[in-house]
Amino acid sequence: MNKRDEKAIVVFSGGQDSTTCLLWAIQRYREVEAVTFNYGQRHKQELECAAEIASHCGIVHHVLDLSLLNQLAPNALTREDIAIEATEGSLPTTFVDGRNLLFLSFAAVLAKQRGAHHIITGVCETDFSGYPDCRDVFIKSLNVTLNLSMDYFFVIETPLMWLDKAATWALADELGALDYIREHTLTCYNGIIGDGCGECPACKLRNQGLQRYMLGKSGGGAQ
Repeated sequence: MNKRDEKAIVVFSGGQDSTTCLLWAIQRYREVEAVTFNYGQRHKQELECAAEIASHCGIVHHVLDLSLLNQLAPNALTREDIAIEATEGSLPTTFVDGRNLLFLSFAAVLAKQRGAHHIITGVCETDFSGYPDCRDVFIKSLNVTLNLSMDYFFVIETPLMWLDKAATWALADELGALDYIREHTLTCYNGIIGDGCGECPACKLRNQGLQRYMLGKSGGGAQ
């Protein structure tokens, strides 16, 4: 594949989705940088994991302080005394108000300073947990707003928007990175790298998707 002679910024947490997006971007763009946000998340391993993967990929890695978000929006990802729960009819306790709005806005400010026009994020409407800021309509709306707000042309790209977790694993395999992503990324709400705790909602979604993909790959059923 011929790389586009452009620069991209990847919103990067060190998880399965954002690492898949990072590797996807590296194969497509001349220059890729990653930006990770420290918002007081429950597990500092997330920041360490992101730094290690960025170093492995040999790319510039920015870490920005968004600790104000922790103060404004207490939730299960920033408070150990808040249980991880999903109740029908309400948002999961892992939803952080304004997170993707702020992450993408600050990523855009950084992108403009770095001369990048492409912002890559791993949000997904297919396997999302009811988070309103993972919807395609939100991304398209924000894209227009960012262009107008800075009089600068941005394209927010969402390679995973219409993929379920099995298809996301398939993409990782196409990128030649399924094993690396499985072993080195952090998706688990309990802070365990790799296959995780196996019990939290994030691990169940990730591991069920992997099982579906591997079953389909082996010819044992549809993905």
